[in-house]
Amino acid sequence: MITVHNLTHDYEGKGNASVKDVSFQIPEGTIFGFLGPSGAGKSTTQALMTGLLRIQQGQVLYDGTPIQKQHQDFYNQIGMSFEHPNLYGKLTGLENLTYFAGLFSGGTADPRALLDAVGLTDAAHKRTSAYSKGMKQRLVFARALVNNPRILFLDEPTSGLDPATAERIKQIIRDKRDEGCTVFLTTHNMQIADDLCDTVAFLYDGAIVAMDAPRNLKLQYGEKSLVVEYRQDPTRAAKSSGDQASGDQASGDQASGDQASGDQAEGSGREPSTDPSSHTPAVQREVLFPQNPADTRRVAELLGSGLIETMHSQEASLEQIFIKLTGRGLS
Repeated sequence: MITVHNLTHDYEGKGNASVKDVSFQIPEGTIFGFLGPSGAGKSTTQALMTGLLRIQQGQVLYDGTPIQKQHQDFYNQIGMSFEHPNLYGKLTGLENLTYFAGLFSGGTADPRALLDAVGLTDAAHKRTSAYSKGMKQRLVFARALVNNPRILFLDEPTSGLDPATAERIKQIIRDKRDEGCTVFLTTHNMQIADDLCDTVAFLYDGAIVAMDAPRNLKLQYGEKSLVVEYRQDPTRAAKSSGDQASGDQASGDQASGDQASGDQAEGSGREPSTDPSSHTPAVQREVLFPQNPADTRRVAELLGSGLIETMHSQEASLEQIFIKLTGRGLS
């Protein structure tokens, strides 16, 4: 168990703290996402948790023992992956991993197996100065695993990676979690956090503004909706066309008095798709909010029509919730 209690850090000591009274717990064998924009205090918190910065106020405990009292063996159990790769450019990928493996006193992983895991086998004997950004990112991630860590600190582990490679890295992280490894993940990529994390904390201006499982945050702060697609009955389409304003065919917006649609809630939307064939009714798309009685009636009307082709629920993203809570995005 990792426990962070009332952590505060002020670089200049002038009352402008970068980290402000931050507290959380990370159970063993879970992935904890620390999410926020650049400058929010993520890197400072990680540096305090790993002993790179001296703690000014608060505590960081590993299984009840303060980090200041940890023995040297403690650092044999930690793996770290940085967003900005720091490699020895004149050494090959294999030589980099072999060198770092030699820094640890405990057992280490096979460097060749790690290179294979991250898709760098063909570049094993290539100097890392010639690696692309994505290749360097993968090698830094592999290096974090070389000592078979019990705790992983990962900073933007999929930054600069193509989707297929990013998915490979994410699966390795899941596998490490399932093996009992505790993962502290800092990122501003909410989709990565949603895919991986058991718990996420939103950090803004040095303070935690919300913390829970991603699903719970969506249920608490998000607004649930239904997206319905259907092909309008040609006879009803002919009637509704007389009720629509002349500009509605281009924009897909309905006039407020459209009798064919029924009473729609404010915020509901219909987005008709164009169809080149005059014999095939265009696909209509509506976003409806079940919490609204008018939209509930509209859902029942569409279900009764038998014209629905697809219908699925939709929830707010973590990024939308972050913006809702802080008033700003993650860029």
